[in-house]
Amino acid sequence: MHIRFTEAPEPTDEEREKGRMLFAGETTFLKGVVAMDGLPEADRTEVCFAGRSNVGKSSLINALTGRKGLARASNTPGRTQEINFFTAGDFYVVDLPGYGFANAPVAVVEKWQRLLKQYLSGRPTLRRVFVLIDARHGAKAVDEEIMSLLDRSAVTFQVVMTKVDKLRGDALEASLAKTREALAKHPAAYPELILSSSEKGDGIEKLRAIIAGIA
Repeated sequence: MHIRFTEAPEPTDEEREKGRMLFAGETTFLKGVVAMDGLPEADRTEVCFAGRSNVGKSSLINALTGRKGLARASNTPGRTQEINFFTAGDFYVVDLPGYGFANAPVAVVEKWQRLLKQYLSGRPTLRRVFVLIDARHGAKAVDEEIMSLLDRSAVTFQVVMTKVDKLRGDALEASLAKTREALAKHPAAYPELILSSSEKGDGIEKLRAIIAGIA
């Protein structure tokens, strides 16, 4: 059955407040992990952010937590080369290494992307993966590869369209249509999209409320 993947509705006042409170306290960097045996104990719910290199994961996490320097943002694709764990309240927010093109040696890229796939397919406390897709490009083949991995692992993922402020009108609708077409093939996809802009703050309250509902 085809699911249209409409935009996630605006949160209620109660949901918005729960999301605000969740991130009102201190969000702290716990550790960066370069191998599966370095993962923290799976003793709490966690959500993670995945996406192609330079899609804006770090910027989104900083906007979400209200801390500009929490996750390291860079214009250089492939800057994040480890799984970074942050604590917020009693759950983990996880920043994954970017997949696809990265400005790093091939052997290094292969190592951290192998780690990414191992984590996504084997973390028992992972409740949702937010797959970030640059609105200027829509879903690409490398995004669908990760989506297929999540299908096989039965891990629910939800797409967050980033940098929506860079597009207007027909261009944005074309990007959304391309992404919806890709998502219709993936049973693990959550049937609502989040449209966001870290620069303008679009979608941040909505994302906070969704995470609060999961946690």
